[in-house]
Amino acid sequence: MPITLLEPVEKFIGSLEKKTLAKTLRVIDLLEEFGVDLNMPHSKPMGDGVFELRIQGMQSVRLLYGFQKNRVYIVHGFIKKTQKTPRREYNLAKKRLDEI
Repeated sequence: MPITLLEPVEKFIGSLEKKTLAKTLRVIDLLEEFGVDLNMPHSKPMGDGVFELRIQGMQSVRLLYGFQKNRVYIVHGFIKKTQKTPRREYNLAKKRLDEI
């Protein structure tokens, strides 16, 4: 399934340390290969069409994405520092998805 990264996500991914970057790119490849069939531990639905791509390592990276027009749109990325995904991160992803 084709993937589109929004510009802020490209910048975020480019800023990651080398090992984390490699893991992130690997999980993005899995998303491209499996699309909607990608499940835990790599992907988790958050509700309202927003999904969380989970990258574990020295840093816990989260990429938030959704499906539209037979594409995957990765709309937001952040380093997860708390147990629960902050509401503002989810809200930003939802807003960006709604704009597509």
